[in-house]
Amino acid sequence: MIPSMSELSLLKALWKTQPLSAREIHAAVEAELDWSFSSTRKTLERMLDKQMVAQHTRHGVQVYEARLDKVATLAAFAHDFASRVMEMDAPMPATMFTGSRLVDARELAQLDQMLQDWDEGDGNGDGNGDGEGK
Repeated sequence: MIPSMSELSLLKALWKTQPLSAREIHAAVEAELDWSFSSTRKTLERMLDKQMVAQHTRHGVQVYEARLDKVATLAAFAHDFASRVMEMDAPMPATMFTGSRLVDARELAQLDQMLQDWDEGDGNGDGNGDGEGK
């Protein structure tokens, strides 16, 4: 599943630190998205419905955690960009992500492997055909 750009912004906040409350997520993305707290809440509700995030109570506060795997999601974005935008048949090299603040060296190696093993019928890059992304 490829999240929308606003959903991706919320996921990135969660991938950096989780769990987070809706207010904490909003504070992390407010400057980037330039929208109201109610828009953040509505987006989180949609993401819950799509099972992109999980919600639970911690110390009496509703908090969220990412359910989508970071590397698998980034691989799906990269694959989609390579095939739909760039019209490439070959896998996109993960070296183009070197220097990213979003992934560390281990995750970059995972991303490279997922992109190299992308199975068109699977759609998640893990190559096992289950549609699960791991």
